[in-house]
Amino acid sequence: MSTQADYGMLFPTSVVGSMPRSDFVRELVALEASPSPRQAQALDAAVTYVVGLQEEAGLDVVTDGEWRRASYIGVIAELAHGFEVGVNPANGRPWTIVVDKLEPKEGGFIVREARFLKRVASRKIKVTLPAPALLGERMWDPERSASAYPKRRDFVEACVPILRREAELLAAEGVDVIQIDDPHLCLLVDPEVRAGYEGVDAEEPGGADSEADFAVETDNAVVEGIKNTKLAVHLCRRAGARVRGDVCYSGDFSPIIDQLNRLAVHHLTMEFTSPGAGEVEVFRRLRADLEIGLGCVSVHPGQVDTPEVIAARVEQAMEAIDKERIVLNPDCGFAPGSAARVDIDEVYTKIKNLAEAGRLLRQRHG
Repeated sequence: MSTQADYGMLFPTSVVGSMPRSDFVRELVALEASPSPRQAQALDAAVTYVVGLQEEAGLDVVTDGEWRRASYIGVIAELAHGFEVGVNPANGRPWTIVVDKLEPKEGGFIVREARFLKRVASRKIKVTLPAPALLGERMWDPERSASAYPKRRDFVEACVPILRREAELLAAEGVDVIQIDDPHLCLLVDPEVRAGYEGVDAEEPGGADSEADFAVETDNAVVEGIKNTKLAVHLCRRAGARVRGDVCYSGDFSPIIDQLNRLAVHHLTMEFTSPGAGEVEVFRRLRADLEIGLGCVSVHPGQVDTPEVIAARVEQAMEAIDKERIVLNPDCGFAPGSAARVDIDEVYTKIKNLAEAGRLLRQRHG
């Protein structure tokens, strides 16, 4: 497949998407009314800083840290009317729920993020979108959403054209990598999660395989046929949950390997800092044209991997993946969830070590 992001080197380095935010940035993003010119300028300066931090660390592909978004999935409320923003009574976190039929807003919120990122970055850029099925899992409530969308899958399907329009605009803007974040698909490797999809409402297809098929179909509908950019899907089971203190999930990728091979993308970002049994073997079962964003740096606070440790993980994966197919990145975003508290200076050390591991690997294998 012809893609825009030709790195020009072996073992290029990137982040998955999010970077830790200070309280200063949180307060700017949380403004309910339109920010004043001074506040908008301050947020521009903050984003410029986080881009510069990544470039100074030595990364080859950078993001804006998702610093303009209240949450990485809540950004859908910037693209469409129909949502109510509040607090989840179960955990006290921000909660965006669909309560009315979706009506598209004027397109381009995420594109404006990308346009500014292009202006201040000197490296290749990545921009992320939430997966439709992930939105269904997190933003549809069987009681509060029922009047608009009685079935979760109806809501998911309504999200597809809204996300696709933004993906098309991003490609036209010249974004190097467009990434769909789909941790929901990856949870279907866990035996307990899979069991929860057996015997669901008879009005909808049941079973974990059906749910995985649906996630892939809707991801594909967002990006299929989009040209001149590298299309990616980010998969996450454990890493983000560890940062948030949530339940972690088990299981290797084998149960969803057929679905992964049907994704209409060029690149899969996959965790690998704590590989489970058989995970190297799973790489051999992926389509030969899939580039692998290898999660080789822990995002867990307090765990700082050395360049040698990172390089060793990559060399382990090279038993099953050609070196030309590997991009180095962390397991997950460095600030998964809007409430995550992560030290940005520690993250700077982590991505410096990531970039140094890339250099070590090019010296050994380039």
